[in-house]
Amino acid sequence: MKPLKTDRMRWSRLLTPLLCVFLFLPSATCSGADTGTPLKPKPEHASQCVKIIRALEQYHYLEKNLDNAMSSMILDRYIKLLDPGKLLFTLEDMNQLKQSQFRLDDQLKRGNLNTGFEIFNLYMARSRERLTYISTLIADWENVFDFSKNDVIILDHDLRQWKPNKQALYALWKNDLKNHIISMILDDQEKTSIRQTLDKIYSSRLNRLLQTNSNDIFQIFINSVTASFDPHTQFFPPRASEDFDIHMSLSLEGIGAVLQNEYEYTKIVRLISKGPADKSNLLMPGDKIIGVGQGETGEIKDTIGQRIDDVVKLIRGPKNTVVRLKIIPAKKSNSTQTIQIKRDRVKLEEQSAQKSIITLDHHTGPLKIGVIEIPNFYIDFNAYHRGDKDYKSTTKDVKKLLAELKRENIDGLIVDLRDNGGGSLKEAKQLTGLFIKSGPMVQIKSKYRITRLYDDDPTMAYDGPLIVLMNRMSASASEIFAGAIKDYHRGVIVGTRSFGKGTVQELQPLGEGKLKLTSAKFYRVSGESTQNLGIVPDLNYPQLYNIKDTGESSLDGALPWDQTVKTFYKAYRSLYAMNKRLDADYQERSLKDPGLTYLKKKIELAAKINNQTTLSLNLDVRKSRKKTYEQLELDIENNYLRSRDKAPLEKLEQEDTEIKDFKEILMNQTHLVMADFIDLSHEFNFSW
Repeated sequence: MKPLKTDRMRWSRLLTPLLCVFLFLPSATCSGADTGTPLKPKPEHASQCVKIIRALEQYHYLEKNLDNAMSSMILDRYIKLLDPGKLLFTLEDMNQLKQSQFRLDDQLKRGNLNTGFEIFNLYMARSRERLTYISTLIADWENVFDFSKNDVIILDHDLRQWKPNKQALYALWKNDLKNHIISMILDDQEKTSIRQTLDKIYSSRLNRLLQTNSNDIFQIFINSVTASFDPHTQFFPPRASEDFDIHMSLSLEGIGAVLQNEYEYTKIVRLISKGPADKSNLLMPGDKIIGVGQGETGEIKDTIGQRIDDVVKLIRGPKNTVVRLKIIPAKKSNSTQTIQIKRDRVKLEEQSAQKSIITLDHHTGPLKIGVIEIPNFYIDFNAYHRGDKDYKSTTKDVKKLLAELKRENIDGLIVDLRDNGGGSLKEAKQLTGLFIKSGPMVQIKSKYRITRLYDDDPTMAYDGPLIVLMNRMSASASEIFAGAIKDYHRGVIVGTRSFGKGTVQELQPLGEGKLKLTSAKFYRVSGESTQNLGIVPDLNYPQLYNIKDTGESSLDGALPWDQTVKTFYKAYRSLYAMNKRLDADYQERSLKDPGLTYLKKKIELAAKINNQTTLSLNLDVRKSRKKTYEQLELDIENNYLRSRDKAPLEKLEQEDTEIKDFKEILMNQTHLVMADFIDLSHEFNFSW
């Protein structure tokens, strides 16, 4: 087998912080699935399986061997992947399947995939039975269901118990459809429309299921194996490999979002900064896409259970065309919403670092605060390798912006890394060097060695008060930059805990496909990992994103936070005492600030909705619940509008701009923190 490329050949760039985790259900038309004939692995699947297992054991960072413990983990992960809601398998099935708990490791090493296929064939048969049964209820749903009964469904899958036998599943399937119908009624759909829509949805799901072939099953099963090493390790068969290449080139027009499958849903992982979705303020990470429609009036096609590359194709399209997305918002997980976004290319000039200056009234006189927003860590690799002196990069652009801001005599600088998902490691290192005299910037630990990247240039492009602003979607290269600034005591980190993407992946051709494999971890110069925990700010803002649904720690099987050796570096004076003062002043301000009060109440309401573990199937109860929560949200909005001397709303507006409002509120707070920082730097006689 061709060896993986050495670590140091790959340090020049980072992959995006979280790439799509593929769960491909239907694919090309198969023989057997539509007749109920069990599908079997192909001969080439066995040889591919053996190659993948050898590569994982030999090259993965953890140096794990496939053993009984991992065999049990693979089985649990595979079952959860196929049936996360415990709607298909039963306690009888579980007792039977557990007989394979400690056999998979030996089977996989020999290329024996029979157990994985047998489990999937059971999943297929039970899914067909479920969808067929639901279809029989749809035609006469108004008489089938009693919406006055006080039944409930359990929302938290982890709290659900396996039903004892197959017969007990029918009540579960019936309640699942009942909840779907209630949701449609609450969305003001007509009775005839509900019947037609349901018929299309479930017949489409059945049709997609019946198109499943053995290649699909191999990919799903083998990626349950790779995910047992870590969630970023994946195998891409030929078709998925092509889509992976397209994703990395960012060459197609669309809405600018990174997607992943989360069980039967397509989830927003990250928005490309300054892309159409980001600028719309209508989507946020954690939102789940359940339908896609073309144009302003096109039919919304159901995408639940659909393979992610097919969902992506529905969302992509020519510039200036409209796509409509039906979503389950992350902040309101029990409701649906349909939004509209105009497709466009992500403009390179908008992806570049941008500067602005804020003049703030202060007791000492006007303060000029410079702000540099960095959407990602970019570099024109082709121009750089050609030796073109004018190649475009984050560091070169920021250095130019800093010179312009210094000519404006700014009193302090804010580097805004919110929603910056990473990019070039080279740029993360060099950008840090603009603010620090010299020394190590980051440590990279592979199985065999620790590599340290240094800035040897003793000059600083900016040596004044510095704040780095982060949020949950600041990842990878952003965390390397912020971690170095924090360890050197060069500035204050404000915002929320970052993403926690502290691993490096290699991409290697393997047979007909590609294997993306975790080969190293990043560590700060202090020895602390950026993995899982991310960067913890010195001053904490309210968390806009649901940590349960976003960030590295939300991923099943994510590698843990840990420490390695601390390297030698010369830090500036400790900011500990100053940070305590800054935080105390911020906390006092936050009690009175209308914007922060508004933000906190919105977060509290979203948490109240999302933390419910059960949902009523009584229609009147659901209507009352919806009305109550809408009124609570309207009250929060109007209290905020009144605080800004604006007219209150009579009803919640369809156009949702609160994401933009949240960002502005937190940036305004950062201006005030900077004003305090400038005062304290004089009081403490700080210089860098």
